Amino acid sequence: MIPDTTKTKRLEKDIQDIAAFPESEFAGIIREVGFECDCCGKCCTSEYNDHVFLMDEDTLRIVENVGMDYLQPAPYYDFCDNLGRFYVMGYALKSKTNGNCIFYTGNKCEHYDIRPAICRIYPYMLHREEDEHGNAGFRQVSGLGEHGTYHNELEDTACRDILEGVKKYETAFLKQKIMFLDLINNHFKKHGLRHKRQMYDKRMRDFEKGGKIEVYVFYNGEFDKNVISKQIINS
Repeated sequence: MIPDTTKTKRLEKDIQDIAAFPESEFAGIIREVGFECDCCGKCCTSEYNDHVFLMDEDTLRIVENVGMDYLQPAPYYDFCDNLGRFYVMGYALKSKTNGNCIFYTGNKCEHYDIRPAICRIYPYMLHREEDEHGNAGFRQVSGLGEHGTYHNELEDTACRDILEGVKKYETAFLKQKIMFLDLINNHFKKHGLRHKRQMYDKRMRDFEKGGKIEVYVFYNGEFDKNVISKQIINS
């Protein structure tokens, strides 16, 4: 089975919808929430977040500054071909053995100046959802009330900067996903491959038992080959 190309059209529609999302409405949400980071560090821990996904720009910036040792293929691989090779749409920051972000020292971010885009906009995000009437729209704010301080007075410039950052991130994420799906389709067709759920499950069982797997990470318009095991990830 070749990946579903109809997903691309839906993603393109989402990009259009983000561009059309009323800025006054989102700015009002930002102002009402009034979130400010108090450096509690909760969002950097496994208790509140699973992993830190990296956009291509994030990966390039981190590699240029601290190298590849801080990176791993993002978890929850998107596809597995009939030869048992996995594909995923980007890198993630490694986690420590306790699940916390590798940049987190326990009281601060070790590389705050080069932190990923998702960290810069968190917790303001746009999630496409349907309301009780089935109308699709965007809902906002992740982990509301779980960290930081709320109902602070934010200046108009701060609201505008947050708004622009969120829309830029969400649009870039969708564009990266579209490019990933396009490359997957071309790669599968060129080499006569297909996505196999049974192979996915089998190889993941091998991985959980300590076996090595090949993961092809979409980065900079190409697939970057990684050979990993649980021991490598947890080292």
